[in-house]
Amino acid sequence: MRAVILAAGQGLRLQQPKQEQIPKCLLQFDGKTLLERHLILLKSVGVYDVTLALGFRHELIEAEIKRLNWQPSPETFVNSSFDLGSVLTVHTVTDAVTRGGDVLLMDADVLCDIDILSALVANNQSINRLLIDYNFEEGEEPVKLCIRDGIPVELRKKLSVDLKYDTVGESVGFFRFDESAAQRFATIVREYIDSNRAHMPHEEAVRDLLQEYNHIFEVRDITGAPWMEIDFPKDIIRAKNEILPQLKPLLGVV
Repeated sequence: MRAVILAAGQGLRLQQPKQEQIPKCLLQFDGKTLLERHLILLKSVGVYDVTLALGFRHELIEAEIKRLNWQPSPETFVNSSFDLGSVLTVHTVTDAVTRGGDVLLMDADVLCDIDILSALVANNQSINRLLIDYNFEEGEEPVKLCIRDGIPVELRKKLSVDLKYDTVGESVGFFRFDESAAQRFATIVREYIDSNRAHMPHEEAVRDLLQEYNHIFEVRDITGAPWMEIDFPKDIIRAKNEILPQLKPLLGVV
């Protein structure tokens, strides 16, 4: 199993002063960047093969990797057109997505507990898996995951009024694909690029994969486990004050 971490975005909604702008994965919480936390958590759950999709100020992330002297060193790819959209960023790392075996596709801007990663990687058999949090704030920002008869039927921020579902929660920005689903996902992403939809968020391609219903997806409930996506200045404050104190210590990994 390997992880592909998407860390190309500029994070404009954080409203950082232009001269101080850094990639969101370099935000620090209790002395560790989000990137370092991801690497520690992944190694803690047995995932050592990591690929980073970089873009905005990629040299800062590369410097952080060098500072950490992380082993094995993550493989890096750079999307020079990072401002176009995350579909293009995923396409940049197609080789890592389609290399074989299960792959984890992860957003880099999430502060989370090890229980989140444990839920994602649990089970040695190949599997497709989504994570859902039923305790979420309604609104336009959360990516909503809708379930009907145990099957995921929608993955979007804005839901159709005609959509029928049994339950709805917020999708954590982490996905697990088996080899077959990863190959198909990469093909869908390529189709987005070829049809001038490179500006779209990669969740749209995941949604298309789900709605083909050719691959069975398990949905794991992580409600109650602390996590937060960092998008706005207020998110940094809440992450430090509310989420960070709930996280289990980062132990046993060097």
